[in-house]
Amino acid sequence: MIRAGIIGGSGYTGGELLRLLLFHPHVEVTQITSRGQVGRYVHTVHPNLRGVTTLQFIHPDAVQPCDVLFLCLPHGESAAQMAHYAALAPRIVDLSADFRLNSPELYATWYGGQHPAPDWLARFVYGLPELNREAIRGATHVSGVGCNATALNLALYPLASAGLLGQASVELKVGSSEGGNSPNAGSHHPARSGAVRTYSATRHRHMAEVQMMLGADVAVRFAVTAIEMVRGVHLLAHVDLTAAQAERDIWRLYRGAYRDEPFVRLVASKSGLHRVPEPRIVAGTNYCDIGFELDADGEHLVVIAALDNLGKGAAGSAVQCMNLMHDFDETAGLTFPGIYP
Repeated sequence: MIRAGIIGGSGYTGGELLRLLLFHPHVEVTQITSRGQVGRYVHTVHPNLRGVTTLQFIHPDAVQPCDVLFLCLPHGESAAQMAHYAALAPRIVDLSADFRLNSPELYATWYGGQHPAPDWLARFVYGLPELNREAIRGATHVSGVGCNATALNLALYPLASAGLLGQASVELKVGSSEGGNSPNAGSHHPARSGAVRTYSATRHRHMAEVQMMLGADVAVRFAVTAIEMVRGVHLLAHVDLTAAQAERDIWRLYRGAYRDEPFVRLVASKSGLHRVPEPRIVAGTNYCDIGFELDADGEHLVVIAALDNLGKGAAGSAVQCMNLMHDFDETAGLTFPGIYP
């Protein structure tokens, strides 16, 4: 049994992470922090955990040494305090964007400023197990992943690796929890309810992660639109293939890439209500569902993917990485299949 701590546990990602770890067979959560909730029971902020745990929030300055620390802090804060946190635990999983990119130059390009701790960048491994498993296994410092980047990377990786990914135009529809739990003008209910609001038509920061994983020269453009949904990312990509394919070839390609992946499911049926992936089906899970439809000419492929931005797009992948880092069963604590309807 390992002892885990969560730094910044009052947000949506921290709550999702705590929920997963409380039911993990090899983990005891010994501490969880929040500057604004010190002394309060965690169920007062995360009401779904009432009766599940008696943990109370503590101040970050009171954190004691443990086996693994999960950092669920606002972007920029982890990097500013990394030396302090690294002294408290031999393994770190940082769910923010601070250590996702592998160079200070990339960080400056996409985040508009100098990295607060550039010497630490090389110590972190990008935390997407499906594409980076061997580097994560046994690593001591692992970054989180961008939820939109994860949907893109998993949806398009088989095509990119086979040299079939030509120009791709992608629309991502996302839920309100992607914006975090701090209220703002865009999350005010009268402004948010019923909205279909494109808030990043170009140059989304997660593109840096896509280029890092799929190649700097990938011809991918994507836009992000907020819709009336709480959890979830829905991806629809129009892909021009570099060579015409038959449908059986696309099936062979995706099955070959993901046959042994426990959390990637192929959903591409000819009939039924749920023929292609949809976020509602994967809410609360660590799954990414991927489907596709090939146009008659064999050169135009529509790829559809769905994941939970708080699950596979954040806390779920973080727990999956922790399992690899400690040589646990990779699926430990992550087998919840979701609920339906």
